[in-house]
Amino acid sequence: MQILYLCISMEESKLGWYALKVFYNKVFEIEALLDDMGLETYIPARRVQLKGEEHMRIARRLATPDDRRRDNRFIQAGPVIFKREPVVSSLLFVHAPEDRLPDVEKTIYGKGFLYRMVDNKRPCVIPDKQMGMFQMVCSSGADGLEFFADDDMTRYKSGDRVRVLEGPLKGAEGYIKRIRKDRRLLVAIEGFIAVATSFIPPQFLAKVTD
Repeated sequence: MQILYLCISMEESKLGWYALKVFYNKVFEIEALLDDMGLETYIPARRVQLKGEEHMRIARRLATPDDRRRDNRFIQAGPVIFKREPVVSSLLFVHAPEDRLPDVEKTIYGKGFLYRMVDNKRPCVIPDKQMGMFQMVCSSGADGLEFFADDDMTRYKSGDRVRVLEGPLKGAEGYIKRIRKDRRLLVAIEGFIAVATSFIPPQFLAKVTD
């Protein structure tokens, strides 16, 4: 996957979103490590409800007081248990001040690395608006969401920038893209990942001109 680094400059250390490349099967381990550091993280993931024997097995595991057996892949909501399945197995985002990034890199050493700009090797900052829009769409509960590596989207025709006016995605902004002959809303963290919605009726959309 070719990464396109689109970043904003930072004059002083302040909170920002950064992307981490995570080595095989380490994404939830790194999430737990960064949580112990008091840092906010985000893993683009689907929630799959567990049923039957698998539900019973995980319910017994989560009921034990032994924290070492707890697994942050799972979310329990009353009697219902969901398994988080990353949509991109190697990608995690962290919200941190830039001056704490050396500690982040030390903590995840051997398990992943921080994406940096190609030209001067500074950490690549993700604009808050991009991150917020992406998280909003992912957590909307809308049906038919489909995820893509960002460079996959070059094969699809670009369209107008729009804002959603109604429905579970109200307030989301992105581009209309024709994907497999269907016009869909695409919301991206540029250079890393994109999510495409199912078809949204044109009357629920307005062009963004600013």
